[in-house]
Amino acid sequence: MQKFVIQGGRRLEGDIQVQGAKNSALPILAASLLCNGESVLENCPGLSDVYAACRILTSAGCHCDMQAQTVRVRADAPHTAVIPEPLMHGMRSSIMFLGAMLGRMQTCTLGYPGGCELGPRPIDLHLDALRRMGVSIREEQGTLQCTVPKGLHGARIHLQFPSVGATENIILAAVLAKGETIITNAAREPEISDLVHFLQCCGAKIEGEGSSTVRIRGVKQLSGCTYRIMPDRIVTATWLACAAAAGGALRLTGTDAQSLEGILDVFEQMGCRCSRNEDSICFSAAGPLRAVRSLRTMPYPGFPTDAQAILMAVLCTANGTSVIEETIFENRFRHADGLVRMGADIRTAGRIAVIRGVDHLHGAQVSATDLRGGAALLTAALGAKGETVLTEIAHIDRGYDAPEQVLSAVGAKIERR
Repeated sequence: MQKFVIQGGRRLEGDIQVQGAKNSALPILAASLLCNGESVLENCPGLSDVYAACRILTSAGCHCDMQAQTVRVRADAPHTAVIPEPLMHGMRSSIMFLGAMLGRMQTCTLGYPGGCELGPRPIDLHLDALRRMGVSIREEQGTLQCTVPKGLHGARIHLQFPSVGATENIILAAVLAKGETIITNAAREPEISDLVHFLQCCGAKIEGEGSSTVRIRGVKQLSGCTYRIMPDRIVTATWLACAAAAGGALRLTGTDAQSLEGILDVFEQMGCRCSRNEDSICFSAAGPLRAVRSLRTMPYPGFPTDAQAILMAVLCTANGTSVIEETIFENRFRHADGLVRMGADIRTAGRIAVIRGVDHLHGAQVSATDLRGGAALLTAALGAKGETVLTEIAHIDRGYDAPEQVLSAVGAKIERR
């Protein structure tokens, strides 16, 4: 079982090239199953979730090869629409393969997806939408057996909640379906737009990405293409949070400031300096930061739930009292216990967390409970006094490509053991 050993209190200075977005790479990998010919995905991060997605593609009969940051997928003749339970359980985003397999092979058998335990994240939105498109779904001994007796057809689908996963799954099922599919109250996240841009490059007819209404007109086939995955806005926010917690100045390159406006605004409220350029951000933090009186996680373009934990880590030593309301997922304050072990003053009640800033945090032995919670503990450890031992770091590896190397290069003292 690997762990990080971090010596806190060292300023971070230098440049970081931001990795490709995990939350784009995974649905785009699923989308490659829909394409004849070769899909070449550039700027693909080397994450355990990405490797799991590649194994799912291989199990379906595709050829999948990853070299450096480029993944090549050939899905000329996928022959297996059964996703083995161990592969399905490895990550939550594996549910994306349901829409893709139904679109390509008209059938799919799979277990329930795994991933972080963040409270109920029902897939009923996915299943209800697919039923409207002609999918027959039977649950048997913990597996979902899905078939399309009369072929996929377009439908008008209103989502009760703008779910990212449900929006993506509907798009994946609809691009090869007969007729037009209209999604209302669709999620608007930039990663959905990235998925759509890939599919458009492959020949899909989709309009309205980035808005709450998306229209998909089914086509007969898609062809592979070469596509560069967008930068990861949550990883960008994490490196900014690390600099805010430890102090210092970073220049993040290969990023997209426009997709980060809501996050950058909060850092500026805290007293950090953010200079935005077309594909880079210059960031500096010095001295005590200010508390954020009220912060509420919301679907895009609101403050992202995935950045909530890392921001909490920074607020632990800000002057004043901060209040965070988590509206997206239940059970997403599990990292608070680890921060308290490091000296933070945090009280949680349901979906509300109250953080009273303290003078400093101290090193401790803590464990990552999920991906973003682990990143929060790593962030806090960089600014804490003394040594922190962070265990269960496999959670962190699901979303961050060699974080110890990235941080060591800008002055952190962190070791993987």
